[in-house]
Amino acid sequence: MVSDHTELYDTAIARRYFAKFDRITGHLGRVAGEVEAEGRLTRTEARVLGRYLAGLNASFAALSHKYLMTGRTDTAPRLTFDRHESGFPVAQELMTMALDAAQVGKHLSGMASEAELKDRMVRQIVRDLTVPTELQFALSQRLYYEALAAGGLFWARNDPEAQFIAEAADRRQFLIHWAVWDTQTNLPVVYLFDVQDSGKKPLPNDDRRWPLVQQGLMAQSVGGLKLLTMAQGFDKDFAAIHPKRLRRLTLGPMHSQDFTLQSGPISDVLKAASAPDGQDWALVWTVEDIVSDREEEVKDGWFSTANRQIWKLDPVHGIDTGTTSTERMVILPEPVFQALVEVDAPGLRPYRKFVVGAAGQIIPAV
Repeated sequence: MVSDHTELYDTAIARRYFAKFDRITGHLGRVAGEVEAEGRLTRTEARVLGRYLAGLNASFAALSHKYLMTGRTDTAPRLTFDRHESGFPVAQELMTMALDAAQVGKHLSGMASEAELKDRMVRQIVRDLTVPTELQFALSQRLYYEALAAGGLFWARNDPEAQFIAEAADRRQFLIHWAVWDTQTNLPVVYLFDVQDSGKKPLPNDDRRWPLVQQGLMAQSVGGLKLLTMAQGFDKDFAAIHPKRLRRLTLGPMHSQDFTLQSGPISDVLKAASAPDGQDWALVWTVEDIVSDREEEVKDGWFSTANRQIWKLDPVHGIDTGTTSTERMVILPEPVFQALVEVDAPGLRPYRKFVVGAAGQIIPAV
């Protein structure tokens, strides 16, 4: 049996892996901009999503420093990633990064400065005519911890925040957003939750309700849980909070002939493309959405009533998926898109395509 997880053990391979993701994550913000321009994201939602995408890019940059010397020394760490239906680092990598960040001050205080390490490298090269491998490793680790100290990264768990949107009648409208690195799929997942609040205190200022809301949302943030189950449970647990729309954006998997094992039509497309390393990839982006159809007053106990949402389900697949709609998009370079058109795999026809042009521009495909 072939393991889904593998290590990057060679310097050149590790650097190619991070260079590939540097290109990919650089395109995601532009795709979000295209989706916003089409009216499928508000400006606030696009800005929130942009923060998570920038954090994802920063996390990959930090990990690229940590694993810069992979294969160059016996003690250099190796990145573990999920090469089957993910392509991303395993969740444990993000968890370890969070633990390192908690003690980043201790690590940096015990390290020589970047300038001092570079000076030592020059002196070793000139004096001993040897490659300063150990000093290079020390510098890579310093750069890693500096990246952690700078913050703004996508962590294994990014706790809920509430963004005030508007106020109407006796209700305030908030966008609650949070993100996780799903441990089952090894993929980054972002949640956008539109709610109305009829509580006495604004939700994020309510020290009684807000911690319970945060805890409840994080506890249910697993990929295998249907959005309908999450939305119904939240609606029942919090009487003065009225959920209206919940979206889950799964960023990935990433497919590449170089790094991942794929089956089905995407495998045929990548084989047909035979694209060079920098253009040998395709990234899938899935948006699940559940929307409240209306609000009804229902009996809640012997002598009381409560407002409950009636959720709109897709008439064809909604009962199975627990969503109003599910949309899959794929972002891919021009050579891979050309191969996709030639292969014309039925399984990929429903996917919305975003093509990365030669100059890096994003071209929505018809």
